Amino acid sequence: MHKSEEEFLKAYNVKNFEQLSMTTDILLISVSEEDTDNYRKNASKKMSILLVKRTDYPYKDKWCLPGGFLNPLTETLEDCSKRILKTETNLENIYLEQLYTFDSLKRDPRCRVVSTSYIALVDKNRLNDKLNNNASWFDVTKYQERDKDILVELDNGQEVILFTLSKVLKESTTNKYEYVIKDNNSLAFDHPLVIVTGLERLRNKIEYTDIVFNMMPEYFTLGELQQVYEVILGKKLLDPAFRRIIASRVVKTNKMKTGGGHRPSVLFKYNKKM
Repeated sequence: MHKSEEEFLKAYNVKNFEQLSMTTDILLISVSEEDTDNYRKNASKKMSILLVKRTDYPYKDKWCLPGGFLNPLTETLEDCSKRILKTETNLENIYLEQLYTFDSLKRDPRCRVVSTSYIALVDKNRLNDKLNNNASWFDVTKYQERDKDILVELDNGQEVILFTLSKVLKESTTNKYEYVIKDNNSLAFDHPLVIVTGLERLRNKIEYTDIVFNMMPEYFTLGELQQVYEVILGKKLLDPAFRRIIASRVVKTNKMKTGGGHRPSVLFKYNKKM
């Protein structure tokens, strides 16, 4: 019997327990206008994901999500994610939401690593910070569901990344599925799982939350907002139905969008609920 808590802690010091490391990985998503040389053509939206190229082993020279190890003595997981976002991408003050904890036994060849991932959302066209040299925005040029597989293609204009995940039924009574990496030659670690998990979470949340407005400028047209919804959901929406859905989420302003060879359009802003 230990006489005090101090004696107990000395007897059961950290050497008595298996070691593991904690990391955070950040899925930074943007839906922004693509550049067009034709001023009469409406600028379309595209979804992009920020990746960084690894400069050391393991997976040297492969792309991955921004991530790093937690300092257990000085950081919470959110502190860690903010530090990593700043260190690896030079970005800060961006919306962050905890996504999921990935704890596969062999997800990192160095040691047992458990990663808590975060979603970060931004309109990259509004960023003032310059990215680090090893960071790059990749457009999601394909996100295709085929039977139980999800095929993803990412393109930054110089490199193309392809991977495929399978959707496997895990619990029949609750219809719960999990994703399994089927084919991946370009991304480090299990980051295809993080990307698909995050994109599916985003698709679900825009249906019942206001999360999408973290990707919008302060003022926008309803057409621009609808494009963002359509890019995330991967389908066209009927104008009347969409406007009913977002009616309480936006406020009409007295500002107008002009230029670009089109008729002026009324600008709206997010209706913040205090």
